[in-house]
Amino acid sequence: MDSSSSNSRAQRSPLAFIFVTVFVDLLGYGIMIPLLPYFVQEQHAGAFFAGALGSVYALMQLVSGPILGELSDRHGRRPVLLVCLLGTATAFLLLGLANSLALIFLAVALDGITGGNLTTAYAYIADITTPENRARGMGLVGAAFGLGLMLGPALGGLLSAFGLSVPAFVACAIALANVIFGWRVLPESLLPEKRKTTSEHRALNWVAQLRGVIALPTLRALLLAMFLLNLAFAGLQTNFPLFSQARFGWDSTRNGFFFAFVGVCAVLIQGVLFGKIQPVFGEKRRVIGGLGLMMASLAAIAVAPQDWMVYPIVALGALGSGTSIPSLTSLVSQRVDAREQGRLMGGTQAILSLAMIVGPTIAGASFDAIAITAPYWLGSVFAASALVIASRALKT
Repeated sequence: MDSSSSNSRAQRSPLAFIFVTVFVDLLGYGIMIPLLPYFVQEQHAGAFFAGALGSVYALMQLVSGPILGELSDRHGRRPVLLVCLLGTATAFLLLGLANSLALIFLAVALDGITGGNLTTAYAYIADITTPENRARGMGLVGAAFGLGLMLGPALGGLLSAFGLSVPAFVACAIALANVIFGWRVLPESLLPEKRKTTSEHRALNWVAQLRGVIALPTLRALLLAMFLLNLAFAGLQTNFPLFSQARFGWDSTRNGFFFAFVGVCAVLIQGVLFGKIQPVFGEKRRVIGGLGLMMASLAAIAVAPQDWMVYPIVALGALGSGTSIPSLTSLVSQRVDAREQGRLMGGTQAILSLAMIVGPTIAGASFDAIAITAPYWLGSVFAASALVIASRALKT
C-alpha cells in the first residue's frame, strides 16, 4: 500500500510541476500586460513604447523557443525548465526595480526569453505520456494557460493598489517558490540514451531549427493550420477591447469581466470537459470539430446585434480552441521521434510567437482601414483555412 501510494505521488508530481510552471509563466504575463502601460508612463513615454513591449516579448519567444527546445534535447528537460523559471523570477524582479525605460525593456525581453520554457514543458509532457493520453496532458497545459491569464489581470489590479511594483515582486516570489518546488520534486523525463549529441553551435541556430521543422513534409500542413488559428487569436486578444467599445460601448471594467469569463471557459473546458470528450471523440474528429466551432464563433461575433450574445458565442469558440489546439499539438508530436520532441515543440512555439507578432498588426490595420468587424471576419477565414488544410492533412 505504501509503495503504491508512493508511485502514485511520483507520477503526479511532474505533471503538477508542469502545470504550476505554465501557470506561473502566464500569471506573470497576465499581471504584466495590463500594467505595462503604467510602467511606461512613469518613465514619461507614450503608447508607441507600450505597444513595442508586446512585440519585444513575442520576438524574444520567437528566438528562444527553438533554442530552448534544442538545448533540452541535449541536456534534458529538468535543467532547462528550472533555469528558465529562475530567469522569469529575475525578470519580475527587474521590472519591480525598474527606474528607466531601458530596464523595463530588459525585463520584458528576459521574460520573453525564459517564457520560451513552454516549449520544454510541452516536450516534457510528450516524454511522460503515451500517445493515447498525450492530448489530455497537452490539455492540462492549456488549462494552466487559461487559469494564469484569468487570474493574472485581476491579481495585478488588486496588488497595484499598494504600489505599481508590488505585483512584480509578488510574481517574482511565486516564481522562486516554484523553482524550489521543482528542484525537490521534478525528475528528469528524457533518459541520457535518448538525448541528442549535436554541437552547441547547431543547437543555437534557431533559424535552422525552425526551417528544419517546417521542412518536414509530415508536419508542414498541421503546423500551418496551427499558425492560421493562432494568427486569428493573436489579433483578437489585442483588438476585442476596441471592438467592444465601438460596437457595444463597453468600458475597461466590462472588458475585464469578459476576459475573466474567457479564462474560466478555458479552465473548465481544458481542465474538466476535455477529459470527458477525449474518450468519445478521436483526435482527428476533435481537430475538425474544434476548428469548425472556431470558424463559426468568430463570424458570429461580427454579426452579434447585442452584447450579451457575445458570451455564449465565445464559450463555443473556447470549446473549439480548447479541443482543437491540444489535439493538433498531440498529433504533431506523434509524427516525430522522441529525440526530436524538444526541437519540434521549439519550432511550434516559434510559429505561435510569429503569429503573436503578425496577428495584432493585421487586426489593427483591418479594424482601422476596413471595418470594426473586419478582424473577426478575417479570423473566421483563417480558421476556415486551417480547417481545410488540417482536413486534407489528416486524410493522409
